[in-house]
This record gives sequence, structure tokens and C-alpha cells, in this order.
Amino acid sequence: MRFEILKAGLRSAGRAERGFTLVELMVTVVVLAVLIAIGMPAMNGLINSNRLTTQSNELVGAIQMARSEAIKRNAPVSMCGSLDGLTCAAAGNWTHWLVVLDSDDSVLQAGEIRPPAEVNSATPRITFHSDGLARTAAGLLFAGDVAVCLPVTRPEQNLRRVAVVSGSRTSITSANNGGECP
Repeated sequence: MRFEILKAGLRSAGRAERGFTLVELMVTVVVLAVLIAIGMPAMNGLINSNRLTTQSNELVGAIQMARSEAIKRNAPVSMCGSLDGLTCAAAGNWTHWLVVLDSDDSVLQAGEIRPPAEVNSATPRITFHSDGLARTAAGLLFAGDVAVCLPVTRPEQNLRRVAVVSGSRTSITSANNGGECP
């Protein structure tokens, strides 16, 4: 009989050790909520940084495609900004970008600028010639950039400049524009 009482006591003690009490569960939920609250701003900064990087890399790809098509076709090919996704626009804010064959303005490739990203340039188009170099209308080697920006303060480096220098060298630089877009 005494053995059965001890055995029953061990069983009940074993049951008490399984699971969580309500207090333990509440503490866990509070700790998890604090960690999420601390991590969200950093996560938003990471997402915005990836948006900038993706949009900048798309523009670099379009510029490189325009260059390779100019060499392949032995004819001028341009990368330009567009407001409607069908025709090249003057300098300013872009909602789309195009790679076009200069002889007839036929679109070889088109892309969209995904909000909230803003893209603008003082140069309406970057034109590559059959030698693979971008040149101005006067025949000089092209040097200019396209700004990709998010109007946010996270990340601090909210501006990417896609630059083309010496006629064909493409690079991306980051800058802090104080949460503003040019």
C-alpha cells in the first residue's frame, strides 16, 4: 500500500513538470514582443536597401544591354527614361526605362520603376555606338548618372547613383541624401 502511494505521488509530480504555466507563457510572449519591436526598424532598413540595390542593378543591366546590342547590331542603341513605357521622355523623373534601337526607336527591352523608388536623370538618354562607347550628340565620350532614390531615412544611404563615365564604365555609388530625393 505504501508503495502505491509513493508511486501515485511520483506520477502527480511528473505531471506538474510538463508544459508551461500561464505566467511563463506570458513572460515568453512579452519577451518576443520586445524583440520584434526592436528588430522591425532594422528590418525595414534592410528591405529598403534591397529595393535600392535591385532597382540600381536593373538599370545597370539595361545600360549593359544597350551597349552589347549596339556592338552586336553595329548601330546606335540607347537606354532612356520613359513616362509611359512606350517612348523615351525628356530628362526628369522616370516611371519606366527603355532600351531602344536609335534608327527607328523600336523597343528592345522595357522595365518599370517600382514605387516607392524614384529615378531621375538630367540626361534623357544614354546612347551607345557600334564601338561600345556612349557618346554625346557632339561626339564626345558620355559622362553622366541616373539617381535611384527612396524618400526614407532608413537606410541612411537612401540614394544610389548609377554612373557611366569614360563612355562605357558603369558604377554604382551610395549616398546619404537625408531622406530626400533629388
